[in-house]
Amino acid sequence: MTRSVRTWIPVGLLAGGIFFARQADATATLQPPATQAADLLIVNGTVIDGTGAPGRRADVAIRGDRIVAVGANLPRGTAMRVIDAQGKMVSPGFIDLHAHLEPLLDMPLMESALRQGVTLALGGPDGGSPLPLKPYMDSVRTAKPGINVGYLVGHNDVRRAVLGMAARAPNDAELARMKRLVAVAMGQGAFGLSTGLLYLPGTYSNVEEVIALSQTAADSGGIYTSHLRKEGIGLLDGVGEALEIGRRAKIPVVLTHHKAVGQQMWGKSVVTLAMVDSARKAGTDVMIDQYPYTATHTNLGVLVPSWAMAGGDAEFRKRLQNAALKDSIVQGIIFNILNDRGGGDLARVQFSRVNWDKSLEGKTLKDWAARRNLAPTPENGAALVLEAMLKGGANAIYHVLDEGDVRRIMQSPFTMIASDGRLSRPGDGHPHPRAYGTFPRVLGEYVREQKLLPLETAVHKMTQMPAQRLRLTDRGVLRAGAMADVVIFDAATVKDQATFTEPHQYPLGIETVLVNGTVAVDGGKATGVRAGRVITRP
Repeated sequence: MTRSVRTWIPVGLLAGGIFFARQADATATLQPPATQAADLLIVNGTVIDGTGAPGRRADVAIRGDRIVAVGANLPRGTAMRVIDAQGKMVSPGFIDLHAHLEPLLDMPLMESALRQGVTLALGGPDGGSPLPLKPYMDSVRTAKPGINVGYLVGHNDVRRAVLGMAARAPNDAELARMKRLVAVAMGQGAFGLSTGLLYLPGTYSNVEEVIALSQTAADSGGIYTSHLRKEGIGLLDGVGEALEIGRRAKIPVVLTHHKAVGQQMWGKSVVTLAMVDSARKAGTDVMIDQYPYTATHTNLGVLVPSWAMAGGDAEFRKRLQNAALKDSIVQGIIFNILNDRGGGDLARVQFSRVNWDKSLEGKTLKDWAARRNLAPTPENGAALVLEAMLKGGANAIYHVLDEGDVRRIMQSPFTMIASDGRLSRPGDGHPHPRAYGTFPRVLGEYVREQKLLPLETAVHKMTQMPAQRLRLTDRGVLRAGAMADVVIFDAATVKDQATFTEPHQYPLGIETVLVNGTVAVDGGKATGVRAGRVITRP
């Protein structure tokens, strides 16, 4: 990765057609305009540079994979292509700090992200990542991804590699092995450690284990992203735990896809945001990312008490053979239907992927109960959840968030936008609409329609803020010397089209996307060119 510097002076087109950039000093000699060497020139647009500064009329000149000039009325010179962005916004490519990239090798174009304007996505969230990391990243390089990708190392996979599904703390030797796995991944370019403390087997860890592994990541300059242990009842404890990990491990923290799950917790973002403010004032470097929807998405197993899944599927099935244990499991599911992800209503649980019965995809738990001629009670819902788990589980969308919390969290100066979306393609399952619409939804719904954020602030939350969290100084901004990841969009028409009933819809208003200087979306359509790279920690 090319090291960026604070000030860049174009030195013109030298022999062999190579453009060089160097740090300015008192003796630097100004050379002919960089646009004489530009391959591509974007003219007449309003530049929203990613810093939060007011938009301004300016042109953007690009040569190779770098921006070489940003300014008014740049000469066209020898530019091979000129894009007229009259009436459009020109911004840095969007950076998705929380992306589920698992299908990448099967969907290398990454169109569901690309057509939102995303030019860099961070994979390995929620404690789940490829392990070992380097061979997988090599396979991604070979596949030539459509956008830039980086990775976190996942705590759940590290724990599983050493302890399997054991519901206990590691001994000293086991913890040392886990730390080595984290250190190796960091040495291979991981950006930090992610945890999914709601999920198996991470939920069996204690805070000391996570602090120890976070310290290992911090030693390499990494960050810590936390899917909290609890996001419904127990949310405040979950936030407190993440802040404690950041404080003691001395590591930058991201409270990822921050939200308040379930009606009993609606409005508690007032408290969690105050906790973030307090921790920051006390010296903990904590930030937030968020998707702009009132529904979550995860596996159906979150409705099952975690203790019931200890030891894996075989042990789970054994417990169901014991009448007393089965009754406890059922009661735990009923509790979660009433108080947590179930939202107190079977209609709030909507299936997204059901490999054993595709006809259920897009339908709700209430629909399934009706199909069975069952009343939509929590008890019947629990029985159906158990049946689904015994058939291999499923993924579901949970309609359990409050719009007031979404708006409040989005307005925090420490909140970035991230999708939590899984790479998707039309016809494959029934995904959460965030997979197709996160970034255009913020620009269309929350900036233009609701006027919740100024446009420049929203773009800042999608570009420079996440770039700075990753310590990438040459992405997330439009300036000379930065990488040419660029989005041209129409602020008057940009919007998400994906819905919870019809999710497979690309957004409107994202006109052009450049990835490393290459046009990847042109006229609102993907060109098919895959110009992304694997990005490693600086």
